[in-house]
Amino acid sequence: MESRLVSYIWRHTRAQQLWILVIVALSMIPYFMSFDLPKQIVNGPIQGVGFESVDATQPFMKLEFVLPYFGDVVLFPGIQLSRVSSLFALSFVFLLLVVINGLFKFYINSYKGKLGERLLRRIRFELIDRVLRFPPEKFKRVRGSEISSMVKDEVEPMGGFTGDAFVQPALLGGQALTALVFIFVQSFWLGLITAVLVSVQVLIIPKMRRRLLALGRERQLTARELAGRVGEIVDGIGAIHSYDTSNYERADISERLGRIFQIRYDIYQWKFLVKFINNFIASFTPFLFYIIGGYLALQGRVDIGQLVAVIAAYKDLPGPLKELIDWDQARQDVQIKYAQVTGQFSAEGMIDPIIQAVTDADEVRSLKHPLAAVNLTLTGDSGAKTLERINIRINPGEKVAIVGNAASGGDALAEAFGRLLRPESGKIVSGDDDILSLPESVTGRLISYAASDTYLFSGSLRDNLFYGLKHAPLKPAVYDDGGIARKWQEKEALLSGNPSFDINGDWIDYTAAGANGQHDLLNSVVPVLDAVLFSRDILDLALRSTVDLSRHPSIAPSIVKMRHALRVELEEAGLTTLIEYFEPGVYNTESTVGENLLFGNATGPTMMPREIAKNDYFRSVIEKNGLDRVLYDMGYEIAENAIELFGDLPADHPFFQQLTFMTADDIPTYQRLMQKLKGLDYGDVSQADRPVIIGLSFAYVEPRHRFGLLTEDRMDRIVDARRQFHDGMPDDLKDQIEIYDPQEFTSSANLMDNVVFGRVNGKHADGSDRVQEIVRKLLNQLNLYNDFLSIGLDFEVGTGGKRLTLIQRQKLNIARALLRRSDYLVFNRPLTAVDSRTREQIVRNVLGLDPRAGNQPAVVWVLADATLSNLFDRVLVFDGSTLAADGPYATLVEKDGIFKELVSG
Repeated sequence: MESRLVSYIWRHTRAQQLWILVIVALSMIPYFMSFDLPKQIVNGPIQGVGFESVDATQPFMKLEFVLPYFGDVVLFPGIQLSRVSSLFALSFVFLLLVVINGLFKFYINSYKGKLGERLLRRIRFELIDRVLRFPPEKFKRVRGSEISSMVKDEVEPMGGFTGDAFVQPALLGGQALTALVFIFVQSFWLGLITAVLVSVQVLIIPKMRRRLLALGRERQLTARELAGRVGEIVDGIGAIHSYDTSNYERADISERLGRIFQIRYDIYQWKFLVKFINNFIASFTPFLFYIIGGYLALQGRVDIGQLVAVIAAYKDLPGPLKELIDWDQARQDVQIKYAQVTGQFSAEGMIDPIIQAVTDADEVRSLKHPLAAVNLTLTGDSGAKTLERINIRINPGEKVAIVGNAASGGDALAEAFGRLLRPESGKIVSGDDDILSLPESVTGRLISYAASDTYLFSGSLRDNLFYGLKHAPLKPAVYDDGGIARKWQEKEALLSGNPSFDINGDWIDYTAAGANGQHDLLNSVVPVLDAVLFSRDILDLALRSTVDLSRHPSIAPSIVKMRHALRVELEEAGLTTLIEYFEPGVYNTESTVGENLLFGNATGPTMMPREIAKNDYFRSVIEKNGLDRVLYDMGYEIAENAIELFGDLPADHPFFQQLTFMTADDIPTYQRLMQKLKGLDYGDVSQADRPVIIGLSFAYVEPRHRFGLLTEDRMDRIVDARRQFHDGMPDDLKDQIEIYDPQEFTSSANLMDNVVFGRVNGKHADGSDRVQEIVRKLLNQLNLYNDFLSIGLDFEVGTGGKRLTLIQRQKLNIARALLRRSDYLVFNRPLTAVDSRTREQIVRNVLGLDPRAGNQPAVVWVLADATLSNLFDRVLVFDGSTLAADGPYATLVEKDGIFKELVSG
């Protein structure tokens, strides 16, 4: 990128800048005419110059030029108009000039805005492009929050300045010069006064604003540091809570904000001082016009029309001058920002753009030659050597384990194979090719790397699992409008120097996953997920998820079918009491009172448990049924029992985990309420307090809480109230509840609730586990395994994948690497969070995966457990930065040495 912003702007917008400068030059013609016209109106029709007689006329719109050798040349003699007609004609011309000048400004400003936004888009893209080309070691010294802050905020003024870079000085300078020339034409002395004061203004104000620029730079740096510090707080929130350092962080932030406040306050003081001086000079000039111009008018050396025209012209002079001075300050300000930003986005060893050029999958060749480290020396950030002059060759299809003592060089070697460490000397090669000089379309597809420090992008499991298959757009998206909007987007992208790739197209390289297309992709995914023992996790996520029926339209009838199959399965196994099903005319004792009353899922706010007791229709139903008093009595007894049992317990007591109808924080509130209600009959309780007590009964489950509050009569009345509630429900409430129907899919409930369609009986201690096991078995029997897996892949992983456990993230990371048909798989302790038994099973599964379409990748695995190295063809043993041994497991284990110590230890 160019060192100066103005050069950068000129390089990328030269043609557009020249065009708008031509428009600016043309706009000066009507601008000058708008100054002269008021004088003609005042001197002519108003004062009567040229209209001395009653019937006098003057030519209107006469076009006449005086040329050398030709004399007067009359192109149009004009139209003879009377004094009144001239007044109206000239006034309408003035109005026309106002419109024309306004249209010129509209076009110029709109064009400038488009130029600015295009260049801002270009700059932001180039900066992010440079981030993608940073050498890996650069990321150890930068904070993501600072980088994002610069891209988002610090380059914003550059876009606004782009349209003004050349147009603004030309436009404002032209307007100021036009007004000044016009004043000189009217009166030399008034013009001289104006020129002197303008010169003072132009010379003094910019010098005073240099202090503002220095303060602005300081403000930018402190704001960027604050953004980086806030990013650190977010990333390190766990450590802050663990070590009780939140107040230390508050003190640090307070100090930084105080520094920013001081800088900004200084800016305000200095800015308004400059503004005061600027306004004084601008106001002092009209004072001179009135006193000197008025004196000249009294002397007859200036007529009234000229004086009015001069004052009107000067009225338009301070504005352009002030904006011109502001432009100069903005120019210096954005140049400083530009220099700061480009400095931060520059680094030695930037990846050549050719390395990351888009390449079609068909053009990517295999790494037919072995992957080898030749005289490889690696150093850490501290300068200590992590590997020293290592020579290693990994043959295609070979299974190689890397083991070593603490801080050995095996991890660094894996990072070098994964192109995350650059050698201090030597190189990693495939045949004669240094892998750092090969295109990423080759190395990024044929060498897959996975480590324990997993990062997942915001989005679904599916997005992250297929992330390694998205190298280039392979199939365009289909749009409802025929792609009209898309063509406009492509055009604007190209004009802004951005690639025109369609993010909505199909980017997945199905061939690389061993699939024939989208319909076949899941068949390639299943064995990979099974290998890393992640399938069950995804199925569990699916069972706990609600389903978007627009994405999975066939799932609803399948779930209803599965619901009936589960009931048959339980009956055949003699487990009919394991689930208490939802029946329209029966009270479900394993459900809450509220669930029994609604007999459906609340989908609107007025049907939620804490709100339904306030609903007028619901209250009318339970009052008509007499259930309101029953529910109040239940709620009152629940409150009494809860206060008696839990009132004296500390808030962190484990008993509160079983208390579903109130929290520890609610206890004092209900204690006060019970004192208020004690001894009152139901009829004497206020309308505000009734719903509070009644609401307590909604969370009550007899088998769980065992207060003995639900008699057969009460349950029958609740079922009867349910029927009345549904039969007379107003239309405005029908869309706020989804009623349970044994033959219908409940879209607002998760899959497990839909399949079970009831509640697991609490009498069976392992009831939930047994039901889930049967459900998983039915998935295979009913050929729904892939459908549920697909639903589970829709699960949103959250920022950085934090909605998943660390174990799940590490499993997904390995699956993402395995899914691609790479020639080399490099695993650098990828399962640090997994227990040893599971880790061994996953290693065995990965090494035993069936080759897909003849693809048998080499596997290089840095092991945390040296005993697993017996599963590999070959073992590399590192002692610190040196290679201590290299050979088959059986050979190395017989020798005395570090490997034998590692295996036995």
